[in-house]
Amino acid sequence: MKRNMTRYSTLGLAIGLGLAMPTVHAQQAAPQTTAAQSNAATTLDAITVTARRRSESIQDVPVAVSAFGEEQLKDLQANNIDGLQGAVPNLNIVQGRGSANSVNAFIRGIGQPDALQTFDPGVGLYVDDVYYSRINGALFSLFDVQQVEVLRGPQGTLYGKNSTGGAIKVTTKNPFDDSGGAVELTGGDHGRAEGRFYVSGQLSDTVAASIAGAWLNHDGFIRDRDSGRHYNDDDTRALRAKIAFQPTDAFRATLSIDHTKQDAALSLGQPTAPLRRTDLALGTVTLLPAPTGEFDFTARTSFRPDQGQELKHSGVSLAAEWDLSDAALFKSITSYRELETNSFIDIDASEFELGDVLVALDQNQFSQEFQLQLDNGRSLQTTFGVYYMKEDVPSYQEAYADDLFAFAGVPISFLRTIGDDLSTESIAAFAHANWEFVPTWTLAAGLRWTRDTKDYDRSTSTFWGVPFTALGETVAFSAKKSWTAWTPSVSLQKAFSDNLMGYVSANRGFKSGGFNGRANSAADAAAPDFDPEFVWTYELGMKGSSSDNRLRGSVAAFWSEYKDFQARVSQDVGTFPVLNAAELEIKGIEFEGTALLGETTTLSAQVGYLDAQYKSFEDFRLDPSFPGFDPSVNHDHVPFSPEWTARVALQHGFPLANGGQISVGGDVSYRSDTWLSVDNRVNLSQDAYTLVGAYGVWDSPQYVWQVRAGVRNLTDKTYKVEGQEFASVGNIQTAYYGWPRNWYVSVRYNF
Repeated sequence: MKRNMTRYSTLGLAIGLGLAMPTVHAQQAAPQTTAAQSNAATTLDAITVTARRRSESIQDVPVAVSAFGEEQLKDLQANNIDGLQGAVPNLNIVQGRGSANSVNAFIRGIGQPDALQTFDPGVGLYVDDVYYSRINGALFSLFDVQQVEVLRGPQGTLYGKNSTGGAIKVTTKNPFDDSGGAVELTGGDHGRAEGRFYVSGQLSDTVAASIAGAWLNHDGFIRDRDSGRHYNDDDTRALRAKIAFQPTDAFRATLSIDHTKQDAALSLGQPTAPLRRTDLALGTVTLLPAPTGEFDFTARTSFRPDQGQELKHSGVSLAAEWDLSDAALFKSITSYRELETNSFIDIDASEFELGDVLVALDQNQFSQEFQLQLDNGRSLQTTFGVYYMKEDVPSYQEAYADDLFAFAGVPISFLRTIGDDLSTESIAAFAHANWEFVPTWTLAAGLRWTRDTKDYDRSTSTFWGVPFTALGETVAFSAKKSWTAWTPSVSLQKAFSDNLMGYVSANRGFKSGGFNGRANSAADAAAPDFDPEFVWTYELGMKGSSSDNRLRGSVAAFWSEYKDFQARVSQDVGTFPVLNAAELEIKGIEFEGTALLGETTTLSAQVGYLDAQYKSFEDFRLDPSFPGFDPSVNHDHVPFSPEWTARVALQHGFPLANGGQISVGGDVSYRSDTWLSVDNRVNLSQDAYTLVGAYGVWDSPQYVWQVRAGVRNLTDKTYKVEGQEFASVGNIQTAYYGWPRNWYVSVRYNF
């Protein structure tokens, strides 16, 4: 290997020094060198992103964005979208809140703190530019992913729905670009058995088609300590079909149809505090003491074996592009989606009925977006667009709490049924311009107008057993409200050389207001709505590469002012008001870098620092004069916002004499102390921890066969990833855990 250190830029040297730091990590490693490519790589592969809704080099966009191709996702050993955990600075993305089909995503301390459908996500998820409005159904795995982009910071100008925290964009393969196919089988411990396939090809000069499927199965890593039943498992079938039509060089259209079905057992955690019953004659009674020692991945539940978690998620979209001229492109993105879930959730994670619920959704959404992109071919590019989305989310819920109350040791049965219907209509218009007003200086500015209208109907009925049957009641209300926001963005960019640029930017994000999906009392129904959230983020960044393109990196510093944080708080049993409770100040620094150390050796690194603090938090439970005063309530820490996230990964290839290759790689990721609930309960926090992964790959000549083996969580670390806090209901404080050590072997055939 020949090194040309004299040609490295100043930033390249700084990045090289950063890569030597043992706690650093990155995600933008070049795709794995395969036998289908040259065994000897001389430069890092170029990365193209669509962070600003047009194709650009990742090194040229004044946006903090991380990008992963298909091979990079494999090297991350990412089976689902939550496999990005640890791979992006200041990103927290995990399976959400006791649900096999939900994702909990926070970027730079901003996300969705409550799982109910009446809250909008703080991080937008897009698949082929189609917005997924619910966190349910967002954990998916298909075989046809071309690239995943993670945009950090408010996306309030160019994207289909405003997002205060950021956006995750998944792009699937284009049938015209990816002719051929592959079949892959995977097996591993915990009963892991998976199959994936992808087939693509041209049917004629103007038509191409593809079909991709996945069958994902594992037994789970939680076991009932008495019966041996398994929980936290998966049984998913997914299918995506595409037909691409290109009758002329000026017109392109792609019709995409997808369907996912999941049938899983319960997702169980561990109660981290004593579970308590209120006995009207004897006072408070402890049903289950707080656990001691390390979690042993066993659990109990009050639900029957047939009461699990089911999901059906389907959609169809049509994306079309017209080249109106050499300087004008018109885009249309039309989509319709349906989501149906039927999930039993054991919130208290025990054999008692304290917080057991059924949550059933039957959601549908229609969206339409039009864009007009103009490019004068020299110094000015503009994008104009309009967006419309209509969503209906009827839901039915039941809450079971037969062990929550008793009289002289005799349990008092309790059932609550809830029927609600939320309808949302979102309309937006936006414009964005990118102007190189003098050579090497570029000014970008955008503005978006959004109007969200929500219509909510709710009816909740409570049924008590003897002797309080007469206390049963029904609370019902209807409400409708609209919110309007202007969200501007501006950036100034300077190209210091062909390999080094810097930028400053300011972006405003907006998350719509809504209605309290936990309003079960007349008091809550009297004030059911909450206001929008707003965030301003100011960012300073640099991106650069060495002149021989063997080093590449970026660094960004940011400061966010976050207002009207929407928080669900507990007042007393059955009362959960939602408040615009807080203002936050969030500051941080992020670094990402990749180095090609040899012809077959790649080192990548990433580190994120986050200082997220509440400037104020309005919570009546902190007032000693309030009857529900709770001294254990604490708002000193922002949840899901560890101060440090870091990762370092190394990969090396060994070319074989027959033209094949063996590659080995591994990574070490670090995450500092993390709080898992808005109330900052100490037992719902996770101390700093480090995870280690390793893998090996054999590629045959011409990349026809590939065998991959890997292990995740090599040191078998036990760590929490999520929490449920309902301390006013039986003292429920439940933690959910990440996977213990697990291994797998996969075999892939490419044709």
